Amino acid sequence: MADWELRPASMADVEAVVELRAMVLRADLERLGRYDAQRVRQRLRDGFAPAYTWIVEVDGAFAGCVALRPGADAHWLEHFYLAPHLQGSGIGTAVLRGLLERCDRDGTLVRLNVLQGSPARRLYERHGFTLETEDPVDVFLVRAPRTVSM
Repeated sequence: MADWELRPASMADVEAVVELRAMVLRADLERLGRYDAQRVRQRLRDGFAPAYTWIVEVDGAFAGCVALRPGADAHWLEHFYLAPHLQGSGIGTAVLRGLLERCDRDGTLVRLNVLQGSPARRLYERHGFTLETEDPVDVFLVRAPRTVSM
């Protein structure tokens, strides 16, 4: 696995994240008949919250992002994108594991949604997420906090 780190996001990161999102989601959105180059970018711009977002850097360069946004009854894992050439390298698993350990310590439920047919669903299910609900486009998953032994 390459050397990687997380750093807090800033508004200066939004366009790099916008472009990564468009690249990563394109195949799934096209398969679902939902790809719109402008919409996929604008939805990220509209929902980008640097206060809850981290940038993944590999060897000091932008490689991805992830957000963990507090909600009414859970945290929402959002905008988890990793550059395609790094997918499957273990970085995404390590990032997810760290965020989930934090939620476990805090006793926080975690929710997320993935597109129907997305291979990312397998990653989430390996980490304890289960189906909450789904529709023709989105699959909503939930993960209860695990007991942390001291």
